[in-house]
Amino acid sequence: MQIKKGFELMDVCGEAVVVAHGKENIDFSKVISLNESAAYLWRKVAGTEFDAPQMARLLTDEYEVDEATALADVKRMLGDWVANGLAE
Repeated sequence: MQIKKGFELMDVCGEAVVVAHGKENIDFSKVISLNESAAYLWRKVAGTEFDAPQMARLLTDEYEVDEATALADVKRMLGDWVANGLAE
């Protein structure tokens, strides 16, 4: 899996917001705000191939969360990213 080309995470007034640019994303009209842990993961995997177990390990390394909870949260988040056209 990877973050689709043309999406960038930016800090807008203290909020982590995904911004679309480029003509391939011309129809993207959503504003996607990420919480702290989702923004952390985005920054860690941007520009790379990744999978849910890898991202869960990143969460357990950075936050006090058990592996099962981290994996469930990552799977839900990745489902949202794919549903919103941010990752493929």
